[in-house]
Amino acid sequence: MNVSVLYALAAAALFGASTPLAKLLGVDTPPILLAGLLYLGSGLGLAVVRFARDHGWKRPGLAAGEWPWLMGAIVFGGVLAPVALMYGLTRTAGATASLMLNLESVLTAVLAWVVFKENADRRIVIGMIAIVLGGLVLSWPQGTATAHDWTGPLAVAFACFCWAIDNNLTRKVSASDALFIAGSKGLAAGVVNCCLALAIGSQLPAVATLGSIMVVGLLGYGVSLVLFVLALRGLGSARTGAYFSTAPFLGAVISILILGESVSLMFLLAAALMAIGVWIHLMEHHAHEHQHDPLTHGHRHTHDEHHQHVHNFEWDGTEPHSHAHEHAPIQHSHAHFPDVHHRHRH
Repeated sequence: MNVSVLYALAAAALFGASTPLAKLLGVDTPPILLAGLLYLGSGLGLAVVRFARDHGWKRPGLAAGEWPWLMGAIVFGGVLAPVALMYGLTRTAGATASLMLNLESVLTAVLAWVVFKENADRRIVIGMIAIVLGGLVLSWPQGTATAHDWTGPLAVAFACFCWAIDNNLTRKVSASDALFIAGSKGLAAGVVNCCLALAIGSQLPAVATLGSIMVVGLLGYGVSLVLFVLALRGLGSARTGAYFSTAPFLGAVISILILGESVSLMFLLAAALMAIGVWIHLMEHHAHEHQHDPLTHGHRHTHDEHHQHVHNFEWDGTEPHSHAHEHAPIQHSHAHFPDVHHRHRH
């Protein structure tokens, strides 16, 4: 199995676990403030990890042309989407909102295929449909709850659209420092949501609860987002979004194991559909002759067929290692995903 697939599924598992873990900890905090503290725990935690890793502050190393992509991702995914979702949840039934959140993976894939020209064959489309259907089955309303009015669902849909844009823009910078990317988005979303919550009268929880929320945020939003960025690096937006959309199912599994919740027929049907979708994706084999254009970027790598370069610094032979490097034009054929080195047209 491709390691990037494991990154995507691990990201989904951590994100899916954040809700049952918060419930297990007895968190009872207003939704907007809870979202802000989860994101803030993510951003602050990753900043500390990055500071420790680099033994101090280190420039992120993004190329000049990558900053607009990152800033766009932060605005859409870290500011607009959370605010839109929190507003939508106040005017939408919970079951309806859960259903609509499945739009994110669909919109991510549509934007990747139509706007950013990421390749997708019939197998990938069928696999994504199966996974999304599994998500719909899992979150299908069991009662008669309905939305209060159309503005709530529209706001949730807009949040999904913003996250879809965020996912595709983040793919553009996914070769760069994943800790910096994820930490920046976490801090932006955390500050915006916390300020909004405090402005409307929310009160911070007790210190113990606050600490618990931020730890869950570090794992479920921070580490999860780092893994998501690594998956984008190796799989592209559409495939990563499809694997990540298994998060509700993985969260439900954790609820069953930890909280002792019952297993329903709908859960088993959702599990079957998602398993089929993931299996279809895992069986993908995409190979053809393709051209690599000149490219300069920096990321962790080994000297494989795509990384045949000399070093302008003293190198001790350690692999994998990370530094800015240049790719010379090359034409060849092999199995590949739409990763950071294979963003060619078909």
